[in-house]
Amino acid sequence: MLMRSLLLVLMGWAVCACASAQDKAASKPEVFLLLPEPRAARTAHSLVLGDAKQTVFSPAQQSPDKSTIQVYPAKEFAKLGISPETFAKKARAAADRLLASLKPELIRDTAGRVRYAVYRGESTIYACLLVAPSLAKTFEPVFGKEIWVAAADRHALYIFPPNPLVVDDFAGDLADRFE
Repeated sequence: MLMRSLLLVLMGWAVCACASAQDKAASKPEVFLLLPEPRAARTAHSLVLGDAKQTVFSPAQQSPDKSTIQVYPAKEFAKLGISPETFAKKARAAADRLLASLKPELIRDTAGRVRYAVYRGESTIYACLLVAPSLAKTFEPVFGKEIWVAAADRHALYIFPPNPLVVDDFAGDLADRFE
């Protein structure tokens, strides 16, 4: 009986130790992020992705307390010893990890159909999810193979079906929120 109790205590300790290690890993600030910014805010290491005309993606990291996202200054980026393209590859992988850990809010119409989805919260990391390679695949069962994505600010990422009427309705709602 004593051995069984001791074994259960040890098993409980092992589970707690594993959970504690996971908590510590999850609590580390993300150091590979691509932050969408206006082209005017471009840095020497910013990238233009796709056919973007007015948007660049700048290498960034979370602050130590995870309260903000900070674009790497040139000297700090140089210390990483990697190219912007290699950074982008790591940032896409980080965005995929982050995306997998989050659950979107599904916004439904009165008939219960999903109109659009949104990731939002106090964190400023949501706009960085734009580069997650798995983003479209995540919403394929809901919206089909094509999605439209908007980041109105750093605290939210909106995902739409490729339907201009849904986006128009949303734009009106968004304008009302910011007035």
